[in-house]
Amino acid sequence: MPRPGDGFVEAVLAVVDDIPPGRVMTYGDVAAVLGSRGARAVGQVMARYGHSVPWWRVVRAGGRPPAGHAESARPHYDAEGVPLRPAADDDGYRIDLATCRWNG
Repeated sequence: MPRPGDGFVEAVLAVVDDIPPGRVMTYGDVAAVLGSRGARAVGQVMARYGHSVPWWRVVRAGGRPPAGHAESARPHYDAEGVPLRPAADDDGYRIDLATCRWNG
């Protein structure tokens, strides 16, 4: 498990902090920027330490909002003009990755 001070946590948080408003990256995108294939490790960092950065800008593959946070992330997407499309599942929407994906 990544811990503060190991460099990976700080690197993940720095990448996320640099995502501009209205843009998103997937967990895998963040990992790739860091030269890693550890999307799950990025998710662990975000779950434990991501409250201090714009956490809603890191989404699951396929444009799904962060697990368990669709409702609390939605106002951020609306305020930043992130393009959304309806989805027939518990999240209720998907982020349009083709339009707003950030490549760091």
